[in-house]
Amino acid sequence: MILKPLDQKLLRDIWRIKGQMLAIMMVMACGITTFIMSFGVVDSLKLSQDVYYDRYQFADVFAQLKRAPLSVRQQIREIPGVSAVEARVVFGVTVQVEDMAEPATGKLISLPDGRKPLLNNLYLRKGRMLEPDEDDAILANEAFVKAHGFHLGDKVNMVINGHKRSLKIVGVVLSPEYVYAMGPGALFPDDKRFGIFWMGRRALEAAVDMDGAFNDVSVRMDRGADPEEIKQELDIILKPYGGLISYARADQQSHWFVENELTQLRIMGLFAPTIFLAVAAFLVNVVMTRQVATQREQIGMLKAVGYRNREIALHYLKMVLMIVVIGSLFGIAGGIWLGGGMTNMYTQFFHFPILQFSFSPEVMVFAVFFCTFAAVLGTLIAIGQAAGLPPAEAMRPESPVQFRQTLMEKVGLEKYFSHLTRIVIRHVERRPVRTLFSTLGIGLSMSILIFAFFMEDSIDYLMEVHFDMTQREDIGLSFVEPRGIKSLEEIRLMPGVIAVEPIRSVAVFLKSEHYSKRSAITGLRPDPDLHRILDRDLRAAPIPERGIALSAKLAEVLHVKAGDIITAEVLEERRPVLHIPVTEIVEEFIGLSAFMNMDRLNQYLQEGPVVTGAALMTDPLWHGPLFQEIKNIPSIASMNILQKAREIFKDTMGENILKMVATNIVFAGLISFGVIYNTARIALSERGRELACLRVLGLTRGEVAYLLFGEMALIILMSIPVGLGLGELMVAGMAQSLDTELFRVPAIVDRNTYGLAVLIVVASSILSFYLVWRQVENIDLVTAQKGVE
Repeated sequence: MILKPLDQKLLRDIWRIKGQMLAIMMVMACGITTFIMSFGVVDSLKLSQDVYYDRYQFADVFAQLKRAPLSVRQQIREIPGVSAVEARVVFGVTVQVEDMAEPATGKLISLPDGRKPLLNNLYLRKGRMLEPDEDDAILANEAFVKAHGFHLGDKVNMVINGHKRSLKIVGVVLSPEYVYAMGPGALFPDDKRFGIFWMGRRALEAAVDMDGAFNDVSVRMDRGADPEEIKQELDIILKPYGGLISYARADQQSHWFVENELTQLRIMGLFAPTIFLAVAAFLVNVVMTRQVATQREQIGMLKAVGYRNREIALHYLKMVLMIVVIGSLFGIAGGIWLGGGMTNMYTQFFHFPILQFSFSPEVMVFAVFFCTFAAVLGTLIAIGQAAGLPPAEAMRPESPVQFRQTLMEKVGLEKYFSHLTRIVIRHVERRPVRTLFSTLGIGLSMSILIFAFFMEDSIDYLMEVHFDMTQREDIGLSFVEPRGIKSLEEIRLMPGVIAVEPIRSVAVFLKSEHYSKRSAITGLRPDPDLHRILDRDLRAAPIPERGIALSAKLAEVLHVKAGDIITAEVLEERRPVLHIPVTEIVEEFIGLSAFMNMDRLNQYLQEGPVVTGAALMTDPLWHGPLFQEIKNIPSIASMNILQKAREIFKDTMGENILKMVATNIVFAGLISFGVIYNTARIALSERGRELACLRVLGLTRGEVAYLLFGEMALIILMSIPVGLGLGELMVAGMAQSLDTELFRVPAIVDRNTYGLAVLIVVASSILSFYLVWRQVENIDLVTAQKGVE
């Protein structure tokens, strides 16, 4: 097969700039890889979620109550728009695991005897389902079983309603209600210390004195039904039975956390890859523009011998398309490979029956199209400029830059520099557009490094604020029911307890005008030392004597500020409606919090001095005896060990967000090298003839290298403040995007991160200079001064 002359020229051009081509392909592949990986993971999780919810009948509306007879179920079924109702018994238990010192907690849920549940069906991973009237058997969620290494037939000791029971695991299951299973007061799943169990209805009713009654209900709606109307009717029916305000699927705990995680993944998956792709497109644009500019004489010759503008444009477009095709192939392959690994990682946190990596073709098409469009557009602009010249003018070298005094010469500083340094500064200043684009390109590579590192800095800062400045207790206890404050004396006398602070928490529905949020008010003593609140400057703030303190995010959700009045509908006991002034806005990076003076809160509720939990400072050497005593107290619903919570938080963030960040850091380093190497290589290709002339005039290799690399070093020096500024903007934008109800990422960048970003850019520069220097040494003085044939 005989190639056309232009195709032969294309292959020669590609081979001549193969190093630049490879670097551009690498940058493009990094961008496409991260884009496909990120959105592929999100698509995989969303697809698994939708299929799981649909096949296993995940409910649409939920409600909890004190106790209602089963006959009430029919009233609920008659609500317009309701297609199915499942009434259950749900009860908290203490789980005593022999090989674990600290107590675990769990939740027992009833299953209908002799039939499948109408809603929230279970996926049987192994074993069997319960048989009718089985009173000593349970099903256990897979995460808890794996965490403890249990097997089918093993027995689990539980304290149920004050009585110790030994129950046999006959099946391991998954539930759409507990894709993300968390214990009371927890922020992240702790599969070792919190488990979900299912028991036959009659057996559980007998164990907790709920014969013929239920305390939990799930509802499925007809297609097109209004959830708000169903919730209102459901609340009216359940109110006489101590019903809490019902809530839709969007507010169901597991679903809410999964959706927040997906939102954050979408943001991270869009933000970083889009930046990478933009830099890749910018780099292709610059390289192709310079490539066309350096070949203007060749373009003039081609036009002189009869080639049309369309043929010349197609010639350069082929080069762009080759970069795009090869870079895209590597990017797609890398995205699929890394996406599969990331998806497998998420199986540790999201418990779906099947979770496999998949991505829509639209993601791939968008990533490739984005780079192709920018590269082609830049190339066409450059070709249009060259093609617009008459052949005779195009065949002449480009006119030199008009001579004028530089800023250095105007202020009289030239005498302090050598003649070589003056040449470098003149060359940089007299080509401002080219200098600007080179500076911007290297600055972008540095900003990407800062952006990639900042998430780790932010997570470390967030953990420090939450666990070292706010929740400074060693152990947090929650009680099954509110207890008199004198009961804390019993806890204070336990082995290893150094200090105890009371906590009163009450579930509420907060309203301000037409904004509302289901939350909880935490009552603390006036000047707490363990469980504290912080002001906007992260200083310990006293608990307001009157009124309520809201976290900044909760105040934003409710659209209130200090001095406004909010309505709090209490969801417990007599369910009073309170009107409370907002006296302070406090800083909280995790969750949505509201705080009040504990005595004032109890007065509002018309109750005596009662507590629902306690914050403990303890001696770690006494944890063994302390945990053993807590295990035997059935009134304690849960125990949160803050050191364990910190480890889980760090492990969870490390396993998902920080692994994605690590990938971004590697790619950012590659992009940094690619940008700097291309900038240096382009500078050499543009100035090859000039440098050869200087060699002929007597300059040594070292002096020629000084001119070339001095210019690059000056551009890199100017790019550092640009990169730092762009990095700050990217960090601020990312932090703003990740400002969700689940947690907020502070826009914090450690000084070491700035130093590391600069160090990587300098290292990339040194490596690039070395690679280009090898080409400088091999310049043929005679060939370099010839016209291009």
